[in-house]
Amino acid sequence: MAIEPGSAFWAAVAARIAEARGGAFAMRRSEPLGGGCINSAWRIEDGSQRYFVKLNRASLASMFEAEAEGLREIDAAGGVRVPRPVCTGTHGGHAFLVLEYLDLGGRADAAAAERLGRGLAAVHGAVGTRFGWHRDNTIGSTPQENAPADDWVGFWRERRLGFQLALAARNGHGGRLQARGERLLDAFPALFEGYRPEPSLLHGDLWGGNFGVTRGGVPVVFDPAVYYGDREADIAMTELFGGFDPRFHAAYREAWPLDSGYRVRRVLYNLYHILNHLNLFGGGYRAQAEAMIDELLAQLR
Repeated sequence: MAIEPGSAFWAAVAARIAEARGGAFAMRRSEPLGGGCINSAWRIEDGSQRYFVKLNRASLASMFEAEAEGLREIDAAGGVRVPRPVCTGTHGGHAFLVLEYLDLGGRADAAAAERLGRGLAAVHGAVGTRFGWHRDNTIGSTPQENAPADDWVGFWRERRLGFQLALAARNGHGGRLQARGERLLDAFPALFEGYRPEPSLLHGDLWGGNFGVTRGGVPVVFDPAVYYGDREADIAMTELFGGFDPRFHAAYREAWPLDSGYRVRRVLYNLYHILNHLNLFGGGYRAQAEAMIDELLAQLR
């Protein structure tokens, strides 16, 4: 999404920053950054102030608004640093989200890993009254339904697995995936016998690409898909694609041990993300999703 420096768009962003900050911001430089597959990312500065900006189509403004609100909620819980939102807005067909700029050039060493583990346990300690959230958001670019519910198992069946399976069917992924998926929707409540999770504040999309470390050694999480749910769902995703030091997991468990049934429910929770990847990217994720469903059904015999 190429936008020339000095354009009317950047002038509008600068004006919105000045309004939000209550002071002048005369942008001198805009530099595109790599790494995003859904949004484009930029660093902008005026010589003394620097910000991180995410851009997408104006029709996706609500996605940025929900992301900003989720970051504020994690920040208010304490425990883990996030890039604090500055403002959101639209101009000329583009939506934007402006965040404080954090230099994530630090090493993810043992101290940072342990600090992140303890900090995430503190975030999860922020407990809501119901599962879900007061607004929907996105997981990647897929809508994520968060209508509040009192029953976690029903929430996971309808708003997570059921939603993704229905979306997969609309995307042409039928047959065995749907037949086995329906069996799982009927059977998986057995995995929660004797286990009653609290509605913990979750990051919601905590894979290795969504955390970094500042040059001062402070771990930072970003790009959340916030809602209140079983804390195991966050921990499960940290194990899905790797990237988290074992000392992160040890520090988390020391702060808040996991239930013995986690090892099986981990597969259930990660199935949601693999189905989402199937819906977003296709390819080999279907075979992976079917294998995970088979593994869960085998546990439920």
